[in-house]
Amino acid sequence: MFTGIVETIGTIIDIRAEPPGCRVTIRAPMIAKETAVSDSVCVNGCCLTAVAVDDDALAFQAGPETLARTNLGELKPGSGVNVERALAVSARLGGHIVSGHIDGVGTLLERIDSAAWSTLWFSVPRTLARLMAPKGSITVDGVSLTVVGSESDRFSVALIPFTLAATTLGTLAVGGKVNLETDILAKYVQRLVESKEWKIAN
Repeated sequence: MFTGIVETIGTIIDIRAEPPGCRVTIRAPMIAKETAVSDSVCVNGCCLTAVAVDDDALAFQAGPETLARTNLGELKPGSGVNVERALAVSARLGGHIVSGHIDGVGTLLERIDSAAWSTLWFSVPRTLARLMAPKGSITVDGVSLTVVGSESDRFSVALIPFTLAATTLGTLAVGGKVNLETDILAKYVQRLVESKEWKIAN
């Protein structure tokens, strides 16, 4: 589990094919020394397992399912990524409960910058829009945010200067793809509602 509070922006330094997936190496010296092989790490909101670690870099293996359902397959060496280690039981839950299991990919439609603050509008699949509501929680590329506007095919978030500086959202351009994870509680509510329509076997 994660909180959506990004610890550092890592930099992709190598992407190597390992059919049918690939191996991604990320430079993140702030957390590399305290990460062990087999640890779970959230990269742009996607939960990955560290397969190799040195003093300043972490390596992960991403399979075809991960590459197809997230924006990780579109990243290149030099790309920045949001990185967070798994939540420690003794830590404060500063964001919200994040599983690291991506629900879908959105696209930045509009960026409204006002001094050091920004409002971002993203596209969202309608299947995910049903799980979102104003003042609810959303994870965008691993960043825990509060939904401001929520429509049938898009939503907005308001970013403070600190978030813009501490995450990759600060440099995200219109047309950029982001990983989305909706609030886990909304998923269970939706499932409960759907289950009422199930036919009960005799």
